[in-house]
Amino acid sequence: MFSNRRTTRLAAGIVALALAGNGLVTSAASAAATRHEAESAPATCDGAVESNHAGYSGSGFCNGGNAVGAAVQFTATAFAAGAATVAVRYANGGATGRPADLLVNGAVAHTGITFEPTGAWTAWSTKTLTVPVNTGTNTLRLSPSTADGLANIDYLDFEAGGTPPTEGRQVEDLDRGLVSVRSGSGNLVSWRLFGTEPASTGFNVYRGTTKLNASPITNSTNFLDSGASADAGYTVRAVRDGVEQEPSTPSLRFTGGNYLDVPISRPGSNYTAGDASVGDADGDGQYEIFLKWDPSDQKDNSQSGRTSSVYIDAYRLNGQRLWRIDLGRNIRAGAHYTQFQVYDYDGDGRAELAVKTGDGTVSGTGQVIGNAGADHRNSSGYIITGPEYLTVFNGLTGAVMSTVPFDPARGNICDWGDCNGNRGDRFLAGTAYLDGKRPSIIMGRGYYEKSAIAAWDFRDGRLTRRWKFDSGTAGRQWTGRGTHSLSVADVDGNGTDEIIYGGMTINSDGTGRYTTNFYAHGDALHVSDFVPSRPGQEIWQIHEQSSGAAATLRDARTGAVIMQKNNTCNCEGPARGVAGDVYAGNPGAEFWGKGTGLTSAFNSSGGSVGRAPASANFLAWWDADPVRELLDGNHVDKYGPNGDTRLLTGSGAHSINGTKATPSLSGDLFGDWREEVILPRDDNAALRIYATTTQTDRRIHTLLHDPQYRVAIAWQNTAYNQPPHPSFFLGNGMSTPPQPNIHVR
Repeated sequence: MFSNRRTTRLAAGIVALALAGNGLVTSAASAAATRHEAESAPATCDGAVESNHAGYSGSGFCNGGNAVGAAVQFTATAFAAGAATVAVRYANGGATGRPADLLVNGAVAHTGITFEPTGAWTAWSTKTLTVPVNTGTNTLRLSPSTADGLANIDYLDFEAGGTPPTEGRQVEDLDRGLVSVRSGSGNLVSWRLFGTEPASTGFNVYRGTTKLNASPITNSTNFLDSGASADAGYTVRAVRDGVEQEPSTPSLRFTGGNYLDVPISRPGSNYTAGDASVGDADGDGQYEIFLKWDPSDQKDNSQSGRTSSVYIDAYRLNGQRLWRIDLGRNIRAGAHYTQFQVYDYDGDGRAELAVKTGDGTVSGTGQVIGNAGADHRNSSGYIITGPEYLTVFNGLTGAVMSTVPFDPARGNICDWGDCNGNRGDRFLAGTAYLDGKRPSIIMGRGYYEKSAIAAWDFRDGRLTRRWKFDSGTAGRQWTGRGTHSLSVADVDGNGTDEIIYGGMTINSDGTGRYTTNFYAHGDALHVSDFVPSRPGQEIWQIHEQSSGAAATLRDARTGAVIMQKNNTCNCEGPARGVAGDVYAGNPGAEFWGKGTGLTSAFNSSGGSVGRAPASANFLAWWDADPVRELLDGNHVDKYGPNGDTRLLTGSGAHSINGTKATPSLSGDLFGDWREEVILPRDDNAALRIYATTTQTDRRIHTLLHDPQYRVAIAWQNTAYNQPPHPSFFLGNGMSTPPQPNIHVR
């Protein structure tokens, strides 16, 4: 399947909703209908997209022009020819019906369909019809037959026969992510190549209605429009088998030149913007941003004292705040406490938020979890008694969808390495395809002594535990192996994900796969195909032990050590470490860090390939070549054997997480395969998204359709943040990456 549909599968069995008097009445039911919003491409509206009448789905509705033929058109995919059911949601606040014809693929399927008055423009009803469709792409056009025009059209739900492809992993149905970034005296326009379409797919670029390229672009997914005005608008159209497809959603303009400011609303003067994540909350194919706010009195687990509340917000890219969740007094503020996951866990096309909650947590719709009046903080500010919960929130509304007792549970607090809540209240979180098809939620607790990991599925509106691993019952060889982060990868290539929990790896079924034979705890962990000359993926991990291994490069499948650097100072081991191809003069990735034993940039055999890069923090693909750049604080640098070259300084914006100096989020979030960097603006009134201004001649499927990379975006905010890595080698001399084994819904 080559077409991406910015659509939403209905979460429950309701296809059509109709207002009858003052009551809500349900009609035809199905779980297979696909929603097409009138305001989102490839739908077109001969009029205006508006949002001034409440009750609509998505981000607005089509208010067609008052003229015969002022139509709204949808594009839908059928997997077999035959009859399809369409349900059109509309509002008609006028006194008379508004008739229209429904044309399917240019032929009239129904004439004179009357969209009766609904009583108000905020009262929405549904018209359900049966139409003939072809296999593949179909256009459905509602064309008014009187000068009054159409009723307001919210969306069209489409249900056709046939079986959609379900091979591989279900991923997001993204739009093209088309962006326009100022580059010199022109605009760099870039877009996504979907993982569901051939790498040879051509593209035409339009500024307004003017096509800019002489022949379809097949060597990249960007275009430099030299001499164009900064405020020019663009669309792209895929070309398949010589046929130009529907236009993309219009481009998102980076209004700051190389950055876009997304306004955010600070909870109070003592709060700073912290970790962020992304997810498609409304199913339109464009990301929303999920943001955690940190109070100035947040604490490390080793520090006593009470803290202010932690808040999580969701924002559209225009700065509209969708909701705010107050985690409440029974969730302590600090880097190790709140690890939140944003992903489409139930497969309905819309992202959810999964996070640990407590008594008194207040949802985005005002729901209170547990006992609103409970206060479980002790005199030192720690919370080591009282219930704990895991909650899934609706990504669009912030409403509670499911809450269960949190697992891994606290149990005896002393089992985790101390009795005061330092080591027992350190959490990790991730997202993994444990069955090779659908994503599961991973929640981890503890890593210095006892470690426990629970996997959760969110299906049909309910959280259910898939499995739990507990080092307390698995054996002493599994204790003390965790790090301040985790990673997720299919280490054995069987199609299901394993959890790399520092020095130990847990199978997709929750059984232990292997563990190191030494105390492996450390601050940095990286997993990818760093050494393309050998099969499979590798793990680069930093260790804090005072003797022995300071860092190891290990086979991700077996845990066998490939290369090891030792602690030479009889002191605490290195604090940071990084792996990635930052130097074209060495085949494969380089490995380095900050601290004892890590004096150079090393190759996979442990030999020095040159000076260690100036930073050992984050990475970002930024310029035209596939060699990765250094991201540290608010700047991006190009590594060189004699010194680094500054490519970006994010003036007026800052990093987060103190000395860790990480971004709120970084990754391939928009446009082509290069990565964006999100930093809070210095006044904490906006998130500033930076993008490259450099044209490239490389073409790679969007990294968001590499599931290992996409789940890394989800777990990036966990404890000591780490950069995302794909499942394949991306660097100098790279081979063509394999086509992702995925499908969209």
